[in-house]
Amino acid sequence: MNFNILAVGDVVGACGIRYLESNLRRIKKKYGADLIIVNGENSADANGISRRSAISIFDAGADVITGGNHSLRCKDVYSLYESESRLLLPANISPVPFGNGHVIIETSFGRVLVVNVLGQIYMNPCESPFYAVERILKSEHGNYDLAVADIHAEATSEKLAFLRYFSDRFQVIFGTHTHVQTADEMVFGSCGYITDLGMCGAEDSILGTVAQRVVDKLVKRTPERFELADGKCVLRGALFTIDSDSKKTLDVKRIFEAE
Repeated sequence: MNFNILAVGDVVGACGIRYLESNLRRIKKKYGADLIIVNGENSADANGISRRSAISIFDAGADVITGGNHSLRCKDVYSLYESESRLLLPANISPVPFGNGHVIIETSFGRVLVVNVLGQIYMNPCESPFYAVERILKSEHGNYDLAVADIHAEATSEKLAFLRYFSDRFQVIFGTHTHVQTADEMVFGSCGYITDLGMCGAEDSILGTVAQRVVDKLVKRTPERFELADGKCVLRGALFTIDSDSKKTLDVKRIFEAE
């Protein structure tokens, strides 16, 4: 019997939240997902993740929410980091007195370790994701049956290096942050991988924001306040199929859903 993990790319604003609320359970059934992991670090209307957007993502059907470089932007979510272990804060983000960079979830497969880290290249300063994950794997040795990692990073090279370094210790590794889904899904050894899941947000946008604002900033070089786009929403992510006996990933499938 196989075990399916559905990973959803960065949720962007109210548009992405509404889509999850209306469709995530249908998508779960469509693909036979046993575990759903959603990156929610852009889900708040003011960027970042808010208490309200995090609760909405969980209510929509997510089992784990991962974060990124904007995870500390909305202060109202800080108390939720303390009380909800399934809401992850990247393990190597600047030291804060709350939050978890990993969680172990009980599933029909067994105990699934989900790890969340930031990349270092073209990102705000943080601890090495390699050292942070090594520390987590050592501390949780023997406590899990399956391991999944979300590396929230800008550079494709860093994500691929992460795969090469950890492929024999994770069954699933996926990247987030760029909001652009990559076409390099693969099974590397026994580890399923994709460089970036993409996003869940407005289709008529640039990375989930109003396109003209971005164009004006790049063409005219004038200061522009980016605004979250709305309208028809799309969801991109990946489905990882794992053999329950061998604990090896058998297949990775890119997911695209639209209104």
